[in-house]
Amino acid sequence: MAIPLTRIQKQRLRELNAPEQLYENCYHSVQERDKEFQKMEKNLVDKGRKTLMNLRDCNRRPMLCELEAKLVNALRAEGFVQVVTPVLLSKGLLEKMSITLKHPLSKQVYWVDNNKCLRPMLAPNLYSLLRRLVRLWEMPIRIFEVGPCFRKETRGVSHLNEFTMLNLVELGLPEEGRFKRLEELAQLVMEAAGIMQYQFVMRSSDIYGETIDIVKEIELCSCAMGPIPLDEAWGIMDPWVGIGLGLERVIMVREGDQNIQRVGRSLIYLDGVRLNI
Repeated sequence: MAIPLTRIQKQRLRELNAPEQLYENCYHSVQERDKEFQKMEKNLVDKGRKTLMNLRDCNRRPMLCELEAKLVNALRAEGFVQVVTPVLLSKGLLEKMSITLKHPLSKQVYWVDNNKCLRPMLAPNLYSLLRRLVRLWEMPIRIFEVGPCFRKETRGVSHLNEFTMLNLVELGLPEEGRFKRLEELAQLVMEAAGIMQYQFVMRSSDIYGETIDIVKEIELCSCAMGPIPLDEAWGIMDPWVGIGLGLERVIMVREGDQNIQRVGRSLIYLDGVRLNI
């Protein structure tokens, strides 16, 4: 009779980020199963300890920090200006993004009080900056931000309630060249992130209308082009392209992790290693 791993053994392997195929292994006896489990656990624990030692002894930075730095350097080299905007967002800014209290997405917002929330996206702040910068800078205007966002997501292996977003926008380029420019920027961002193979998939968005997602196993990034009807509320008239990238998702896919919790902001994991090893 084939004997599978116990539920507790499978859970422990998931915590240690074992390859998914190991969970379905079956054995001829309980003794064989437990012996093999102990061997797998030891190897994974040793690997985790080595990662933590390298983090300390080699002065490495966590993967999330390293990815942010690579994206920042790549975009600055391309002529983009990094901006830093508030984490608290007014209800009025969300409403200008068409997210009113009646909109389904409003239920995913972390409200601080009746008028402010933790930002669920970076776009409202970037729109606000663009509205002011068009009076001060020549076209094209290229800006980006990397920072935390908050959303009440259904808990799962690919969702976080607190996550890190990169949003970039280039405003004031020829309308006929938008898609080509979007491809160039997508390639720049994906190469900096260490993702070499991906697909473009057309999708529909409640906010932006037609979007182009970058997919590798799961959605990593969403791209959009304007002008769109939403722009009018912000006084934006010129053609633009924009990209929104979830850093934790990129790391999860790139590293072959099974659970996004491992690579997010955490008190349980450090640089992908569970601390109860």
